Amino acid sequence: MTAAPSPAPSHRVHPRDALFGAGEIAPSLPVCDHYCGVELRMRKSLALQGELGPCFDITLDAEDGAPVGGELDHIALIAELVNSPANRHRRVGARVQAVDHPMFEAMVDALVRDAGARLAYVMLPKPRGLADLQRGVEAIDAAALRHGITRQIPVHALVETHGALREVQALAAHPRIESLSFGLMDFVSEHRGAIPQGAMGVKGQFEHPLVVRAKLEIAAACHGWGKTPSHCVVTEFKHKSALEAAATRACRELGYTRMWSIHPDQIRPIVEAFSPTVAEVDHAVEILMAAQAADWAPIRHLHAGLDTLHDRASYRYFWHVLERAHRTSVAGGEQLPGEVRRAFFAS
Repeated sequence: MTAAPSPAPSHRVHPRDALFGAGEIAPSLPVCDHYCGVELRMRKSLALQGELGPCFDITLDAEDGAPVGGELDHIALIAELVNSPANRHRRVGARVQAVDHPMFEAMVDALVRDAGARLAYVMLPKPRGLADLQRGVEAIDAAALRHGITRQIPVHALVETHGALREVQALAAHPRIESLSFGLMDFVSEHRGAIPQGAMGVKGQFEHPLVVRAKLEIAAACHGWGKTPSHCVVTEFKHKSALEAAATRACRELGYTRMWSIHPDQIRPIVEAFSPTVAEVDHAVEILMAAQAADWAPIRHLHAGLDTLHDRASYRYFWHVLERAHRTSVAGGEQLPGEVRRAFFAS
């Protein structure tokens, strides 16, 4: 049995350095991605993020949120909010129109010109495959070059067409992609009535084989290429217990590490569902502290009456548990003990 020691001195090798090679660490994105496109709701969402901390992202929506003919005015509003003091944590992105929309390039140009320095990411909807994704990335990069934005703006994309699902491995492999999201509504509609409406609901989306297959292929592709899979919406936003059950299944059964919210009341339940339990956090802390004290050599550890062996393979798993606990900590209600935060997450 190895007892958990006190937090290791700062000269000890950090888990990220001991357990992962170059390029092996995937982006640590917040577990909730909150979408809003109406000005009042966008401002309220920024205020809520300021209150809770960066445990969720905000995607300001210029696809469904922009009025027809008013796309550039809506982009100007989004840029204003991204640049405002309300964006305290720099975790605000934007969704633009699809690449074949007549306003796509103008929207991207204005967004990058006015907010490219602080934009967390650009979400590209409805790519029909790798070619559409590449076209979108090229437009973003060309706008950045034109306007002197030296940083590479992260790109997210929605998998909601047959072509995108066919090429999901190539989408996930693209070096500019940070996250892929599943677009449930459009995906079901793409089947021209062959998938019943019930598959859009909180229950049916976990039962219909074609929908479950799509979810699994997206999650597997993302994990295979070190990207973040983001689960689709639950439209029954007033049904809290159903949302909690859906978020738990997405996280625990389907391998998703992020999920969409479309109403502020969904944010906390999603964050909580994607959080590790207290028992999981305590176990991970014990293992990692003991491993670090052993300079990451194998250890024996007694847990739940079982004498178990652990090495770098399981250390990596437990490190991901701690990272998820850190990402899902709401301001003032951190999941990790203060000494663990200082030892592992001080920077």
